Amino acid sequence: MATLRENRVVIASLFLPQGTVYYDDDRHGSAVDDVELPQSVTKATPLNAAKAAQRLNTSFSIVDDLTKSATPIASPVEDKTNPFSAFTSPRLGPQQGVRPLPSRLPAINAQAAAALPTITPLKTPTTDGGAQKKPARRMSRSASRSSTMRRSSSVVRPTPRLGFLNAPHYTPWQIEASSHGNTGLYNAVNSVGEVIQRKLWVGIIDSPTDDFSEDLRVDLELKYQSQHDSLPVWITDAEFAGCYDGYCHQVLWPTLHYAVPDAPKTRLNLYDSKSFEAYTAVNRKFAEAIVSGYQEGDIIMVNDYHLMLLPQLIRERIPNATIGFFLHVTFPSSEIFRCLAARQHLLRGMLGADLIAFQTYNHMRHFRQTVHRILSLEAVPKGIQPENSFVDVQALPMGIDLASLYQKRKDPEVAEWVASLRQRYAGVKLIVGRDKLDEVQGVRQKVQAFETLLERHPEFRGKVVLIQVALSTTSENQSAASDPLSTAISRVNSRFSSLSYTPVVLLHTTELNFSQYLALLTVADAFMVSSLREGMALRTHEFIECQEERKRPLILSEFTGSYSFSGFRSCFVVNPYDAIQTASAMAAALTISDEEATTRWNDLHKHVISQTAQAFVTSFLARTVRAHAEHTQKAVEKIAVLPSLTGDSEVLQEFQKSKKRLILLGVENTLVQHDPKTTRDLDFYLPENVLESLKKLSEDERNVVYLLSSRPVSGALEKIVDALPNVGFVAEDGCYLKAKPNKGEKTEFVNLVSNVSMQWKKPCVDLLAYYTERTPGSFIEERGASVRWRYWPGNPNDTELGWARRQAAEAQNHIWDSLGEKFGLRIVPATRSFLVLPQSASRQNAVELILRPEGPPTAETINSPSALSTNPSGETPFDFVLAIGNEERMLSRLNSVPNSVTVSTNLKNSNAKWRLEQQNVLEQLENLAKA
Repeated sequence: MATLRENRVVIASLFLPQGTVYYDDDRHGSAVDDVELPQSVTKATPLNAAKAAQRLNTSFSIVDDLTKSATPIASPVEDKTNPFSAFTSPRLGPQQGVRPLPSRLPAINAQAAAALPTITPLKTPTTDGGAQKKPARRMSRSASRSSTMRRSSSVVRPTPRLGFLNAPHYTPWQIEASSHGNTGLYNAVNSVGEVIQRKLWVGIIDSPTDDFSEDLRVDLELKYQSQHDSLPVWITDAEFAGCYDGYCHQVLWPTLHYAVPDAPKTRLNLYDSKSFEAYTAVNRKFAEAIVSGYQEGDIIMVNDYHLMLLPQLIRERIPNATIGFFLHVTFPSSEIFRCLAARQHLLRGMLGADLIAFQTYNHMRHFRQTVHRILSLEAVPKGIQPENSFVDVQALPMGIDLASLYQKRKDPEVAEWVASLRQRYAGVKLIVGRDKLDEVQGVRQKVQAFETLLERHPEFRGKVVLIQVALSTTSENQSAASDPLSTAISRVNSRFSSLSYTPVVLLHTTELNFSQYLALLTVADAFMVSSLREGMALRTHEFIECQEERKRPLILSEFTGSYSFSGFRSCFVVNPYDAIQTASAMAAALTISDEEATTRWNDLHKHVISQTAQAFVTSFLARTVRAHAEHTQKAVEKIAVLPSLTGDSEVLQEFQKSKKRLILLGVENTLVQHDPKTTRDLDFYLPENVLESLKKLSEDERNVVYLLSSRPVSGALEKIVDALPNVGFVAEDGCYLKAKPNKGEKTEFVNLVSNVSMQWKKPCVDLLAYYTERTPGSFIEERGASVRWRYWPGNPNDTELGWARRQAAEAQNHIWDSLGEKFGLRIVPATRSFLVLPQSASRQNAVELILRPEGPPTAETINSPSALSTNPSGETPFDFVLAIGNEERMLSRLNSVPNSVTVSTNLKNSNAKWRLEQQNVLEQLENLAKA
């Protein structure tokens, strides 16, 4: 947390959380005429003061689409079906629908405006003589920044300074909340409060900008940075059209959701480079903006599929930047992703990050497999291993801001609408849904299943209503989904409606505000998500929390990312492609007993409160910083060679002055050059000159010497233990430890993972046996508490090594998916092998026990409660620590120990203070023994 408070967080998302809006106020003598405005700006119908005040008080959900523009699709039902049009709010008077952003409001005629209550708008200038104030007029953009709605070919006309550069008290161009921004992300970042002291949002504004003058852009940049911690990225309207309307929504969005675009319809986008060129250009401009304002220590958070190239573009310019990438939507299997012509560019763009995070483990697994199969890179459970780097890959599900939602639920308006809805739908059960109007959201399948419900269960006719809230989407996706949906709704309503009953009610987001939506969630008897493919359905979290009193059930598609988490298994799961099964689930949810409903709700609630917006943001940023620290290492040529430990060597002088020294030495590739062929050779033994130096060092009472080996306890290591009675040992990479004996005593190996189940070993060995048959020369080493697979003991320059590495990557993923999470395992890849062992076992953890003031556990103390406890104080009895080896995590940890000397022998990038070639290790030990 300290790092987050000290460093700035840069959040890159396609749209900024705030957009720009032009207001023309005729009260000013310098009102701007149509001719003076940029062509991309059109004048809106004047808004009355009540609407302006309502706009300023609009609340936003963690789910970002509630205030988006109305969709073109016409509801097949009459306006009288809108439950919010027939009632009067006790506080607000007659309802006029949603309180959207003004740019999304329909035209209001004088008669309708007169019916609204009079509310004085904020910051309204007065006129001379106290004359009646005229309402401000807002110059609105089109309802969407879609290429079909923009004048991309408009000419920049001579434009006055619009009054605001010379008159700071009045600025026609206002910055306000954008309906296109990722409001869920915005609220999540803001929910952590002071954990993030400094932040910078980077994105485009949701308006056409080709006609913006340079003065206007400079002024807006100053306002964005000073008032909203934001940095606008200026792209052309043509670039936006090609990137957003073209590549993102016609190619990437459907492909990521398992709907590969129909080639004839999208031929230019799939197989022509123009739309991808626009996508690349937008990503490059984002990179330029971030790089130009980069500050040392910035933590860069790149969001979603619009910016998949951005991590690598930043990495090329700032090699040491801390970068995390989070994909908010689904990631498909490799068989789907490989259909993209730009698949390699997209994957390599993402791999520029230190951490890549997904909503679910399935998406994470699909990404690993896709990278492995398309880029032929080593993909292991922890992440991806490109050349000279490592990228962590993790699952970090997003959540909602519970505190903010709680406050909004307590708004008196919500209670008023709850009472109104209960009055209107007395004796009727409500199934509520809220989805975008595109095919992958499964709204049509939901309506068809509801029709099946009424067909197969006549008792529900006239007793159940489906209220579907429709969110806007792109015009292309919406047009494809609207006609079939309208047909389905019309058919259901024509078959089952009566004078007093309409089975399906379709509401657009312009027809209800957020308080009304929360009221719907509160009175609902079930909430239904029938997506054909989706990431985390955060609207289900809102429903669960709104059901704190009634505890009604959730109906959830098995194709949502939410269902992959065990906490959501207490819902009624449906296959939206199966109308009969979905209808049966609806019936079961509507007739559930209160006891069962309460039990199911409690399980769902536990998951929601543990998976919050705050937990997501802090975990993502902290893991990004940690991944960067772990894998960003000094170049080997920048690490000084350990000087000879003789004469006036500073290291030797520190060694001689110390009273109690800890010497940690790796065995394989440190004391001896490791040969995989000898790993099962019981005749293996340390050379006599090495043993002699170790004996001399261990005989000095000031020295505590430990050897760290990957070998099992039984076998060759037993003979080495007998030859070095005063030396401590760590075996099997931290699974076993033998404490250095005191004078005249003898110690035994203790199992540091004795409390961990070993039931995973047999199925693990069985899996590896399958891969051993397919990989010539490979073999399995089954040990006491770990299993190692040597997949290539032969010549490292052999052309068959590539095949063996691909087999190893598949084997690791197979073991992790089937056994890793279930048994809490860790897989450690090495040069030509990998090790499977319990998560709690590592050389680093074993060294932590050695560093404790009380020392490591012994056979006599291993069963005590504190035997394996860590050392939170960081105190240690040693005033000098020397570590020589190739265990990078251990070396990095020891760097923080006072008076430590860390030496790497792997001749690769490292965080060690010194480097040393393996053949020179013995000479340095002999020098120490003589000192």
